[in-house]
Amino acid sequence: MEKTLYLVRHGQTLFNVQHKIQGWCDSALTEQGIHEAQTVRQYFQSKGIRFDQAYCSTSERTSDTLELITDQPYTRLKGLKEWHFGRLEGENDVINPPLPFRDFFVEYGGEEEKAFQKRAAETCLGLMEGEAQTVLAVTHGAFCGQFRKFWDHTSKEADRLNGRSAQIGNCCIFKYRYSEGNFYLDDIINHEEQIKRMEG
Repeated sequence: MEKTLYLVRHGQTLFNVQHKIQGWCDSALTEQGIHEAQTVRQYFQSKGIRFDQAYCSTSERTSDTLELITDQPYTRLKGLKEWHFGRLEGENDVINPPLPFRDFFVEYGGEEEKAFQKRAAETCLGLMEGEAQTVLAVTHGAFCGQFRKFWDHTSKEADRLNGRSAQIGNCCIFKYRYSEGNFYLDDIINHEEQIKRMEG
């Protein structure tokens, strides 16, 4: 039986605006971030989408985002946390190397890319093993990117979704179909597109 996972990045935060490396460290949603989450709520409501289960990481920026998206009860999971950047947490992001990061953060006490990718994949698989048919998970930008990278081999067609393949904006929505242990990327809805859809 097919199920649906909506993977959503949190709204804009203070550290996003200040261009600080933000993994396991945290900062508050900005006014724009609050508006983005409210727009996601309107998007789901306009589609008549209700979630059987809702989850977020243990970071406050994701729980605040989730509470703006839905009034439903939810569970916080450490497995949904962002990439751990070690001693570089909170530093200016100009020190980041060019993508892909690979093992750059390991020497600073951070997480290795493949280990992080495996955590993302296993956590989302665990979300879909229960009875819930429609699941919401509010998480982080690199988490969404690494999860997508892990399942790239099943989702080639989704790369041609009107050019929506590269940017993972704040409150970007990834819609995955889940069947027999596999995830298939069906749609990518960015915040800017949500605004246009709601206003158009």
